[in-house]
Amino acid sequence: MTDRAPRGGWRAHLPWAGRVVTLLLVAAAGWLLVRQLRHMDWDAVVAALRAFTPATLAVACALAFASHALYASYELVGRHLTRHGLPPRRVLLIGAVSYAFNLNLGTLVGGIAARLRLYTHAGLGVPQATQLIGISVLTNWLGYAALGGGLLLWHPPALPDDWAIGAAELRWLGPALVVLAAAYLVACAVAPGRRWAWRGHVLVTPSARIALLQVGLSMLNWATIATLVWWVMQRPVDWPSVATVFLIAAVAGVLVHVPAGLGVLEAVFLALLSHRVPPAQLLAGLIVHRVVYYLVPLAIAAPAMLWLERHPRSGTPAATPLTRSSRPGSRGARRVASR
Repeated sequence: MTDRAPRGGWRAHLPWAGRVVTLLLVAAAGWLLVRQLRHMDWDAVVAALRAFTPATLAVACALAFASHALYASYELVGRHLTRHGLPPRRVLLIGAVSYAFNLNLGTLVGGIAARLRLYTHAGLGVPQATQLIGISVLTNWLGYAALGGGLLLWHPPALPDDWAIGAAELRWLGPALVVLAAAYLVACAVAPGRRWAWRGHVLVTPSARIALLQVGLSMLNWATIATLVWWVMQRPVDWPSVATVFLIAAVAGVLVHVPAGLGVLEAVFLALLSHRVPPAQLLAGLIVHRVVYYLVPLAIAAPAMLWLERHPRSGTPAATPLTRSSRPGSRGARRVASR
């Protein structure tokens, strides 16, 4: 007998380890939510919901529309870098529809499957559609790192006294996120057009101007969503506190893999802000946020996706396929990506 590890080694256990971690996170979020909702005054929640005025709801809808439009604009960055032939209006519609499905049905169904379907149905190849998805995901999390890192560094949340993690510990995470976003900007400024390969995925760094645009658009989008949450909570605390808690809840929702982060968002907010905001007011605001930001866009996106399916080209020119000079890794591709 030898001491050789079984075929696959420790990596064979990674999928199971990931499932165990996900189950633990789901259980923790569920426990937090049940603990908070057990003593909730539901009459007060209903009263808080009835207190919303049409003007408040109109502002909330405007903020939700602005955020969805900002996220859809990430697709324009991808269009510029890949140089495909789809018109901007169709690209924006694909981005908006896939984002609404992503929020409500999860990343695999909305963020990847729906976007792949719509792009390939419009004439793009799978490699090019996959590249567009990668650019959108990268843009989204670059802005998160920049905004979230800055908030944790300069305005960490006021956590409850019984929490083991304090503001001092969170301050260490802030610089790490800021450095991550800054490293991308520096890489784009120093080596635009360079190919970075990792596990079969290739990233071609754009120019510093495009990188700044990516970070700026994404930061503005995350800030807009945080403003929406702060607004529907009737502004009981300062904006940085609500924004920081929202960004923490956003990551928690991604880690748990629950569609729409259902229950996770509420659990994090109730755990981190219920000592500063009346729980009924907090929960009422989150309910309005879900309706305005998740359900209403989904109701609009569903028929829009059907229209895109029935009109794959809609009288527009076919998408321009990647030529040899513009394939990833060629000199043409590096010139395009650096613009």
